[in-house]
Amino acid sequence: MTALALYVRGTSPVHRSPAGLKLLALAGLSVLLFAVPTVPVAAGALAAVLAVGVVAARLPVSVLARQVRAVWVWLVALAVVTAVVGGVASAALVTLRLLALVLAAAVVTATSRVSELVAVVERVCAPLRLVGVRPARIGLLIALTLRFIPLVAERADRVREAQAARGGRVRGVRGLVTLVVPLLVQVLQLAHTTAEALDARGADDDEARSGRMRG
Repeated sequence: MTALALYVRGTSPVHRSPAGLKLLALAGLSVLLFAVPTVPVAAGALAAVLAVGVVAARLPVSVLARQVRAVWVWLVALAVVTAVVGGVASAALVTLRLLALVLAAAVVTATSRVSELVAVVERVCAPLRLVGVRPARIGLLIALTLRFIPLVAERADRVREAQAARGGRVRGVRGLVTLVVPLLVQVLQLAHTTAEALDARGADDDEARSGRMRG
């Protein structure tokens, strides 16, 4: 297990709530934040998410802090670009909104097992079988995405440690570039390796066999 774990064991009411209900609440929060794009709403949503995560779910503050640490580079970069293009108010709105969504998703994944989340996604996507979509494939995609979150955070930590060992510090736009570029390269390499591993294990064998049978 990497340093940034997803599920955190617990017996809080949030842990005991159905995964489908938590995903529905996350979707509702997303709609609210984009339907009412104001700083007070985004700030209130962030405060509510923190209250649910720390008080209701009884998650350690360090868990949520690690989630923010994993994406802080992207948040800062986005805030800088938004401030230059649309002003400080727009940058504050975007930052608060994304931070609320990141922490809300962190609360959901920290209080729900990956298998539960994948099962909900597969049930929701079950009707798509009528148009040739395989819910199991979508569930695999969700599981891989959730697995990549701690892996990307771990790679980011390694890049920062390597820079610190060379006497470098991540400061300003140049510092962001020196962190983001090698991290992006490692993420692409990781994605390529994962794709090769899935292909080697016959991820498309079922489709190939069904195609030969139809032929």
